[in-house]
Amino acid sequence: MKKISRRSFLAAAGVSAAALALTACGGSGNSTAASTATSAAASTASAGDAAAAASDPKVTLVYAEVNPLDTIVGQTGSHFKEKVEELTGGSVVVDVQASGVLGSENDVLDAILGGSTSIDISRISAFALTSYGCNKSKLLSIPFTFENRAHFWNFANSELAPEFLNEPQELGLPVRGVFYGEEGFRHFFTVKPVSGIADFKGLKLRVSNDPVMNGMVEGLGANPTVVSFGELYSALQTGVVDGAEQPIANYKSNAFPEVANNLILDGHTLGAIQAVITDNAWGKLTENQQAAIMEAGADTQAFNADLSETAEKKVLDELKSSGCNVVDVPDKTPWQEACAKVISENTSDQAELYQQLLDMKA
Repeated sequence: MKKISRRSFLAAAGVSAAALALTACGGSGNSTAASTATSAAASTASAGDAAAAASDPKVTLVYAEVNPLDTIVGQTGSHFKEKVEELTGGSVVVDVQASGVLGSENDVLDAILGGSTSIDISRISAFALTSYGCNKSKLLSIPFTFENRAHFWNFANSELAPEFLNEPQELGLPVRGVFYGEEGFRHFFTVKPVSGIADFKGLKLRVSNDPVMNGMVEGLGANPTVVSFGELYSALQTGVVDGAEQPIANYKSNAFPEVANNLILDGHTLGAIQAVITDNAWGKLTENQQAAIMEAGADTQAFNADLSETAEKKVLDELKSSGCNVVDVPDKTPWQEACAKVISENTSDQAELYQQLLDMKA
């Protein structure tokens, strides 16, 4: 675990929990239920009158996003920005810095957890904080945990979700969760065509040096190769790696089909995400502005639930139409069996908690 100095948190655990209480099922019929739940969460989150925030001191919050604005996560960040500025009457401006201009996800986390004040909010993978001691979050990265989107949203809307989202606070890390979301299931893509799991033997697959990801790649018979996300395009182009994995929308938006035009829909992990705000940024805000941030987070979580599946289907159709070699995986049993070791090794110390996740399937 990286050594991070302990800082005090302003009490917002109850507000964070309220922001998670959204009824989003991951399907096309979520809007009414999600909207109703958003209103309830917003009411609970009213530490102050959000409308009154318009007369509060002006604050600009820098929001880091590693992907382009046209991706699911990019659109999610844009929606959060619009909602915050609406609810605060413009007293809080969210400056979304997309396409990784502020660095990779790990670079950003290292900076903000190390005390940097140049970045206020970061959209991260829901399990990115595992490297900083958040072991509960690691369970969200285990291959084949979530059977479908509805399974994930059952978790995200449950009483268990705040326990995960608030884990950094329990550990004394200087960030707090604002909302959950997802960017679709993650799939492998390769330079050369693959038709099944047997074709992965000996391939060099890009990883971010995450132990779970490394173990999964090794289980498939491939070689995990650490490459930063910003260098992945050139690594695929020059043969440093033979493939990688991303959610479908990110695969297309980052132009990876230009250099690796083969996509196999193994869906090994759901791309769960969360947004975190630093203690330093939280402390800049009045109670009215804090309430508005959490209300915007609740609304953004519902927005993401409605957006993700629709956007992913649209992008997949576009990829197929453009000539991308898309391979379906009707039977994922061999993939699950190949990942059995890494699943066991990374869940045995939290077996009861992990079983709770598995039991939430739709």
